[in-house]
Amino acid sequence: MSRIAATFAALKAANRKALIPFVTAGDPDPAATVPLMHALVAGGADILELGVPFSDPMADGPTIQRASERALKHGVGLKDVLAMVAEFRQTNGDTPVVLMGYANPIEAMGWDGFCASAKAAGMDGVLTVDYPPEESGEFAAKCAAAGLDNIYLLAPTTPAERVDAVARHARGFIYYVSLKGVTGAATLDLGEVAARLPAIRAATGLPVGVGFGIRDADTARQVGGIADAVVIGSRIVQEIEQSEPAARLDNVRNFVAGVRAALDRG
Repeated sequence: MSRIAATFAALKAANRKALIPFVTAGDPDPAATVPLMHALVAGGADILELGVPFSDPMADGPTIQRASERALKHGVGLKDVLAMVAEFRQTNGDTPVVLMGYANPIEAMGWDGFCASAKAAGMDGVLTVDYPPEESGEFAAKCAAAGLDNIYLLAPTTPAERVDAVARHARGFIYYVSLKGVTGAATLDLGEVAARLPAIRAATGLPVGVGFGIRDADTARQVGGIADAVVIGSRIVQEIEQSEPAARLDNVRNFVAGVRAALDRG
């Protein structure tokens, strides 16, 4: 059983929901990432989503775009991100880490090289925004062989046949994008999310996480009432961007702890 599957199984047994925070690797500088990962765990994160900085992050809004720009100014690339995961693994062997990014850096490294390096670093899952299920069968097979869960996005506009295709290929969990647009773009419509999830659950036995548009503890609590996991990205990246360096870790940990407490209240 993968770390992701084991985490969801333990949470289900405890009647708790997964909290999955996102940060961009290398933001605001390379030395900050591993301490931030540990701060997220200390705040109550169950799974970490680590973004690979990219020059054209098509699914990301201005906040995460700026995070990528800050990381890229330091020259942070995919190899550096994997090195950060390996450093994190020196003191944390339990918390799953999912890499979120785009196809170009993986293509540049090569599928075999990427899968081997990700496995060696201690990565658990991969969410590649621009690898649709129709075109990523071979890549998904290589990920599976390396013990990496291949995670896919579903959106409000996803037709039923694509939901079925994603369900056949996905491992780990399904990431449901709660709104039409980019990260941090708008406030989610909880009723619409609730209406869409039953069809997704009917197609897959995997846990379903919901992200995009979740900016506070109360919204996270409401989403946790209908989903298996809550994904928060832009709001945490904003906290990193606006915090003074000396207060950054405490601010991030405290924000995540507030969301964790809200989720646990149900």
